[in-house]
Amino acid sequence: MKIDRLLGILTQLLNRKIVTAPQIAEYFGVSRRTILRDIDDLDKAGFPIVTRQGYGGGISLMEGFTFDNKLLKRDDLSQIITGLKGLESVSDDSQIGDLINRISRDTEDSVNIDLASHYKKSLMGKISMLKEAIGKHFCISFTYYSKTGEEIRVVEPCRVHYRWSDWYLFGYCRNRENFRMFKLNRLWRLEHTSLSYEMRVIPEEEQDHDRYFRDEKMVEVLFDNSVKYRVIESYGPDSFHERVDGTLHFIRGYTDREFIMSWILGFGDKALVISPQDLAEEICERLKKIVGKYLNYNE
Repeated sequence: MKIDRLLGILTQLLNRKIVTAPQIAEYFGVSRRTILRDIDDLDKAGFPIVTRQGYGGGISLMEGFTFDNKLLKRDDLSQIITGLKGLESVSDDSQIGDLINRISRDTEDSVNIDLASHYKKSLMGKISMLKEAIGKHFCISFTYYSKTGEEIRVVEPCRVHYRWSDWYLFGYCRNRENFRMFKLNRLWRLEHTSLSYEMRVIPEEEQDHDRYFRDEKMVEVLFDNSVKYRVIESYGPDSFHERVDGTLHFIRGYTDREFIMSWILGFGDKALVISPQDLAEEICERLKKIVGKYLNYNE
């Protein structure tokens, strides 16, 4: 999103004396022209941008500049601080804390976001290592666990994403010779390699990261009313229609078949899959295997 990029550019300018448009463009994986438009937008918004031509030149903020409440409204500052604190919860980068202190001043902070999970320690290390690899253009290697098994991958990292309560790495996989999205919690034994790379031009279709998360397949389920709070917790009160008999008629799109099956199985006999039929049959087979394993274990 453009607002994320503008904030990222501003953060770079605040933490570095001078930076060039090609460097910023390479960091964000966009064209130099796009960055120049972003710089122009920041300048129009009131930030004192200074550009210098020639050797040693580049883009910087006017010396001595700090955030002023006259440039951003209190609500604007609060939203920026909230976002930065979310990043701080999964990063050991002291610059984020310094930036928060620099712009917070007397701004009230009524919202706190913690993006970490019980994987916090390992997650912070992964994100920190990925940021360094992206900045220095070093390939990374890691063991990746998926439904097809485990495999060592070598990847040219491009970006780190937070989506659907999970962190993902987007990069060019040298094993598959294509761009891929990797879930960080399935990515372990992460290491820098001695292999360097030039940032590739990301095809337009690959820049549409939403395609990895589109709910193109539909599932229809009847839930018992006693688990209404759990359905609402996952998908909200508009995700189902409450029938006359009290059951909840749930119709929803899904992307990950394994995830939706595990989610439905978690409701036990409080859920009845109506469609698709193949999904209902696979859930029944899994339940039979679970019961069979339990009986064999207790013989």
